Amino acid sequence: MSVRIVLVGYGRMGKAIDALSAEYDCDVVERLDIHNNLGGEGIESAVLNDVDVAIEFSLAESVVSNVTKLAARGINVVIGTTGWNDHEHTVRKAAEKANIGVVHAANFSIGVNLFQAVVQRSAGLFARHDDFGAWIHEGHHAAKQDAPSGTALALNNTMQNAGYSREINVTSTRAGKMPGVHTVGYDGPFDTITLTHTARDRSTFARGALEAARWVKGKRGWFTMSNVLALD
Repeated sequence: MSVRIVLVGYGRMGKAIDALSAEYDCDVVERLDIHNNLGGEGIESAVLNDVDVAIEFSLAESVVSNVTKLAARGINVVIGTTGWNDHEHTVRKAAEKANIGVVHAANFSIGVNLFQAVVQRSAGLFARHDDFGAWIHEGHHAAKQDAPSGTALALNNTMQNAGYSREINVTSTRAGKMPGVHTVGYDGPFDTITLTHTARDRSTFARGALEAARWVKGKRGWFTMSNVLALD
């Protein structure tokens, strides 16, 4: 049975998800954007009565309102918007109160999430060697608003949680049409080690979001792509 989804935010990512939805047995029943969801009224439409999952790629300042309204309707949510982390407690509380399922990620690319698992292992190893310093550099297209990217911040947290307690230098570049490049590096007295993920096509993010939507249908709880990919 197909997954009935609503796209909340219909920019580049929303359109990419829409174009690939049939490949993932997902039926897009509504597309909400500024023209039909001003103030969140689109989320209250009867069109969403039978929706299984909402995929949220709107604006950071809209996440709390959108997810709260979706939760009130019992609709599970995949959150791909970044820059709302300071309000995670509020969003999580709304989801728990409504007993819905939420998958949130700074980056839905399956490759990036596998990359993060590799970075976690590397940070645990280099944490034991004080003479190696670490850095993260990310580059995205000129129109991307948040810097550092949510993925870079997630990588930083992953490294710290893996035991790398020394300073990690995080830098960003915004130029041209870059879809996304993230590099984690370690530099010691005699050698340098770098790990890099490069996105070649925006569809990698859309495909991951659709995988998450299929996975979270019918589930209850607060999840990440590590749960979707069974990395935990």
